[in-house]
Amino acid sequence: MPIDLSTARLYGILDLGYLRPDQLESTARALIAGGVDLLQLRAKGHGPREILDYGRRVLPLCRESGVPFIVNDHPGIAAELGADGLHLGQDDGLLSEARQIVGPELVVGRSTHSLEQAEAALREGFDYIGFGPLFPTPTKLGRPGIGLGDIAAMEQRVGSRIPAFCIGGIKRDNLAEVRAAGARRVVIVSDLLTDPDPEAAAGEVAASLSAERGARSAE
Repeated sequence: MPIDLSTARLYGILDLGYLRPDQLESTARALIAGGVDLLQLRAKGHGPREILDYGRRVLPLCRESGVPFIVNDHPGIAAELGADGLHLGQDDGLLSEARQIVGPELVVGRSTHSLEQAEAALREGFDYIGFGPLFPTPTKLGRPGIGLGDIAAMEQRVGSRIPAFCIGGIKRDNLAEVRAAGARRVVIVSDLLTDPDPEAAAGEVAASLSAERGARSAE
């Protein structure tokens, strides 16, 4: 059966735009220890053989900890690795095409940049979405932030049906603002990867999201 993301709140990404390849294992261990609920390998500009090698180094760490491992962009690599999931950008093809490669067991997520795209991903059958970028971010150069105004509607129409992770320029110093706009799940990249202590940084975010979940459960 596909993995269950219903309780996932903090999505971590091993982004080779911020990390050297020799930092992959240590950073993965730190983010996992800090409390990320799933971990994606994103290696834009790296070749398939390199990405396959990176995945083989990180996957065992995720298996040991029970944290789902997601491959960005490459269905064939996700299938060959036996990853838990695949993440596709808005322009990375149809879900049906990816399913022919990865089969029915992997979760497949889609990047979305508007409420309309989020709803389209739900209709198409994606298992989860990323929603953003909320703020301008170096990982999406040239793409303006979509702001916080549609988060509540997205959560009501899409996030109530499948996990929806807000993404893009989210940091610890604006997390409260993002949460106040209605976000329940987040992806944080640079703020964790550039911190001298990524484990502590991830732990701070995970504790904040856990406290919020507990407060909502008590309401």
